[in-house]
Amino acid sequence: MTAAFFDYPKAAAFGRVVPKSRIYDHAGASTALRDLFVTQVDQIVWKYKLAPETTNLAATKAVSEIQVFGISLRTGKLDEEVLRAIDRAIPFPLIFELTWQGKRKAAAAFKRPSDADSTKWVVSSYFATEWAPDDAPRRPLPVALNLGGLYDALITALMPEAAVGRETVVEDIQARVGRMEAIRAKTREVDRIRARLAREKQFNKRVAINAELRAARQDLERLSGGVPVTATTNK
Repeated sequence: MTAAFFDYPKAAAFGRVVPKSRIYDHAGASTALRDLFVTQVDQIVWKYKLAPETTNLAATKAVSEIQVFGISLRTGKLDEEVLRAIDRAIPFPLIFELTWQGKRKAAAAFKRPSDADSTKWVVSSYFATEWAPDDAPRRPLPVALNLGGLYDALITALMPEAAVGRETVVEDIQARVGRMEAIRAKTREVDRIRARLAREKQFNKRVAINAELRAARQDLERLSGGVPVTATTNK
């Protein structure tokens, strides 16, 4: 999905290397997390700062700036806890661009101030593209009225079509993220039920499990069809 790779404004270029030690200090990194950084991350670069003065878009209460971080990897795998540590360390919404062996992928979590404490951040699960060639074309930034709208569009671009839903359904970004997380949870449930069905030999139990599987699949279809669900991220 190259649609999630954008041509960021030259005025927004920042290009500053972020020492891993800074992330450790601000995120309270454990020894295990530091080991992940050492084995998986080559370099972290603060690539772009999307702010009112660099985009001509007004800030909103929830989104005063958006930062784009580039992470060059040592391997083709990056543990989600590495991204979460960086999100904990940087008090702004972040978009990540990962690079490895001539390929790149975009990733981000939806990040918002907590309703209970505006000094703390709520971070959703992560959304990511597939790997694409590093020289794949980028597209212009989405049209937006302010930085909040731009951030919503950048996050939505990372979601599969099933998460975006039908155009007739009105959803804000928080509801959309909640539904995407529900889709993922329901997909895992369907997989678990399917595995139980494959192991079960007794006919009457298979009938009951089949009924359970049909119900779970119907729930998944409903979620994927654009019916909003309540976000369940913790404050």
